[in-house]
Amino acid sequence: MQQKVGVRFKIGAKVYSFLSEVENLKVGDYVIVETSLGQGYAVVDKIEELSNTDNLEELKSVVRKATKEDKKQHEVNCEKEKTAISVTKELVEKMNLDMNVVNAEYSFDGTKVIIDFISDNRVDFRDLVKDLAVKLKTRIELRQIGIRDQAKMVGGIGICGRVCCCASHLKDFEKVSIKMAKVQGLALNPTKISGSCGRLMCCLEYENDYYSEVYPKIPKLNSEVKTPEGVGVVMYTNALKQIVSVKITNKDGGFTIKDFTFDDVTKISNSNNQNQNQTKKEETKEIKVNIKPLSE
Repeated sequence: MQQKVGVRFKIGAKVYSFLSEVENLKVGDYVIVETSLGQGYAVVDKIEELSNTDNLEELKSVVRKATKEDKKQHEVNCEKEKTAISVTKELVEKMNLDMNVVNAEYSFDGTKVIIDFISDNRVDFRDLVKDLAVKLKTRIELRQIGIRDQAKMVGGIGICGRVCCCASHLKDFEKVSIKMAKVQGLALNPTKISGSCGRLMCCLEYENDYYSEVYPKIPKLNSEVKTPEGVGVVMYTNALKQIVSVKITNKDGGFTIKDFTFDDVTKISNSNNQNQNQTKKEETKEIKVNIKPLSE
């Protein structure tokens, strides 16, 4: 029976879909799959039934369940990857190249190694590739990645105290902007809204749709609003509960602070103030026109 199987090649890595006819396959099983680089060693992350929208021609196949020999081969490759990183770093330092080596990954059959690095500039690594091919005795591919990709590979703990989202469950990086922090009412302090990678935190995107929907309803602090109990000044807003605290002045000169929902308050426009300012400008113009020079 054909199934669509989602697999990960490393912990926290992106899930890729494959077509499987392997019997009794379960989540957590290790499998050998066909990839563009040859065979790969991966772990099953999820199993789904095929749908009418799935293009079977685009899905590569699960070859078989991994054996003990496959596991040993994978362990050998992991040790070779550590050696490849060490050798690459030594050559990079020797050649004085502006690049930071992050990761190395061997194909399952050991015929090719992909080395990931970070650099702010373009790097001419042709000589590096030649020397690596001699020392590692295999085909070499150097791949420049971003700072977020590095954080995903390395992992770490965020300011929330949990494992970084990119290293734990995120499959792809979503676009995050400073506007998201503004809409959510967060302090625009880089140390508060940046992740361990130095970029804006991925979690800013999680509630962005909700805040974008509610944002137009939120009155500004210290602004005047109409409430069922009179006009007052906004003291506090809660976007999640959609509640606004309003300071209402009483007839005796005192005041009370009461909570209302966003739908119960109406923002007071500044049209009156604008009309007053416009009237003052017109009066000023008339005065200037009516004043005659002393010489006349």
